[in-house]
Amino acid sequence: MTRSLTARRYELDWLRTIAFALLILYHIGMYYVADWGWHIKSTQTFTGLQDLMILTNPWRMSLLFLLSGMALSLVLPRISRLKLLGLRSKRLLIPLLFTMFVVVVPQVYYEALSQQLIQPGYLQFWWQYINPVTDLLPDHHSPIGLLTWNHAWFIPYLWCYSLLVLVFYPLLNSMSQAGWLQQLQGRYALVLVLGLMFWAWWTLRADFPSTHALVDDWYNHAKYFLVFIAGFLLARQDLWWQQLVLNRRLWLLTALCCYCLIIAERNDWFDYYSGPTQSETLHNTVFGSVLVLNHWLWLLAVLGYAGAYLTTINNPLLRYCNDAILPWYILHQTLIILFASWLKPLAIPVMAEFPLVLLLTVAGCWLGYEVIRRSAVLSWCFGLKPPVRNTEGQSQAQAA
Repeated sequence: MTRSLTARRYELDWLRTIAFALLILYHIGMYYVADWGWHIKSTQTFTGLQDLMILTNPWRMSLLFLLSGMALSLVLPRISRLKLLGLRSKRLLIPLLFTMFVVVVPQVYYEALSQQLIQPGYLQFWWQYINPVTDLLPDHHSPIGLLTWNHAWFIPYLWCYSLLVLVFYPLLNSMSQAGWLQQLQGRYALVLVLGLMFWAWWTLRADFPSTHALVDDWYNHAKYFLVFIAGFLLARQDLWWQQLVLNRRLWLLTALCCYCLIIAERNDWFDYYSGPTQSETLHNTVFGSVLVLNHWLWLLAVLGYAGAYLTTINNPLLRYCNDAILPWYILHQTLIILFASWLKPLAIPVMAEFPLVLLLTVAGCWLGYEVIRRSAVLSWCFGLKPPVRNTEGQSQAQAA
């Protein structure tokens, strides 16, 4: 069945909600996982948690960029590029600045406090944090001092990718409508993106490790922008979408196989192959191919199952999530760090502490959003539409 290009795709809304829910769980996991650096760490850490977190680690952010590319592709026929750029800038850049100057400050503060780099005193720290020429924590400086976007790095990346697509939209639009692309089988398109992803992994990964600093993050740009463009084109190709949904079981099965191979390699289960004749080039080729396949097959699997089961489900929960998702995203990591820091001195067993941190974080995000959406100023700071005034109720009260 062919759907209108401008039709609402509820499965994409559900996937975006699920992806951000996984992000909350993942960031709480970062507090407990051993040997992976994070802002603060629990005294109770677990090496085995790494294998579980690697299940989603390679592709969870790519899923968000893929969905964002699809959403942009679906909305462009309805809104002019200039107007859409203004809307995107208002929705993304203002919340980014507010996040950098206000929301992420506790993250930097408690990280420095846990490492005994500063003395307690939040307001004094905040004043130094927003000072671009501060001499506090010089080893943590960027070109703008201590200011950082931390977990909100997704926002400037998304804005930049959206800007590029809007600038080159005539080219992308003509490409998406080209006859050869309309008739191109999905498997050939998949081979193309796999080849491009492998090339990026082979040529850029070692020289440009992940920084999330935008200006020097070229491997991540090659990966995420490719995913973003793939999502933009996928949203306009009904043939690809149908093939993706029909083959969802194949994607899931092969993705699980790739995941098992990655875990086996991480745990040195293939050591018996090592020796003086082992080819490092062959190893890197095989391992890189598995990583790239794992990345894309999980994306295809989740899109396929969402396309099969979530296309018609529209309810109040989804509508709430669509409105609340950006404030929840901005707030969640700061709340995790706040609650984890407050609970840490109590030495609660991790089996009780983990669900408690999760519960407090979800409650904090819910309460924060309820406050934000009722305030015109906070709504503007978090990229929401201004609250609707109940003019009918006010008129009735005045008449009485």
